[in-house]
Amino acid sequence: MDQLKIIIADDQTLLRDGLKTILDLEQDMNVVATTVNGEDAIEAIKKENPHVVLLDIKMPIMDGIECLKQIKQFDPSIIVLMLTTFIEEHYIVESLTLGADGFLLKDMPGDKLITSIRDAASGQLMMPSIIATKLADMVVQLSATNTTFDSKQWAIKDRVGLSEREGEIVHLLVKGFNNRQIASTLHMSEGTIKNYISIIYSKIGINDRAKAIVYFTERWKDSAPTTSSQ
Repeated sequence: MDQLKIIIADDQTLLRDGLKTILDLEQDMNVVATTVNGEDAIEAIKKENPHVVLLDIKMPIMDGIECLKQIKQFDPSIIVLMLTTFIEEHYIVESLTLGADGFLLKDMPGDKLITSIRDAASGQLMMPSIIATKLADMVVQLSATNTTFDSKQWAIKDRVGLSEREGEIVHLLVKGFNNRQIASTLHMSEGTIKNYISIIYSKIGINDRAKAIVYFTERWKDSAPTTSSQ
């Protein structure tokens, strides 16, 4: 790949033009279009076939969430990075669930932004520490409210068809356990846990731990039994 073809979608003129100026100075980057809303972004994407889209979450006519959904339906290989100053949990969860490849804070330094775009293009999930902290806090809070979680019951309800053992592993994943901790808790080898997680990933069509946690966290809220009063 000679250059990363980039589209910027943001309704703030100063930010949009500033990003274009910064990125066009890089030899391996070329901003092929800028747009002010998601609807225009979709049209530009179909015309330009970009590698990367920088997508503002809040825009008129079509916001970034709906635009993200349509981009991933059109071409899942396009790297979509959400531009935001908002750290609300529901934006994080919804964006990751729809396939966002990461987040860029609008006030981050230019050199860090450039590095983040390159890293995302190489396949890394971009998660600024403040957003990662928000996500972790949400998972911890959710875990604390479901102390009597029944993995077998949830696995039966879950449409992706997890086995009882896979449900137990997902339960621990969502609680933030690493592979070694899961293996110790379930009295299994770490290699076996890795195999199970690979199978779980294949069932949900996700190959990233953070995105899998978000996916199951959302389903857990809808499917987990309420805390027992006994």
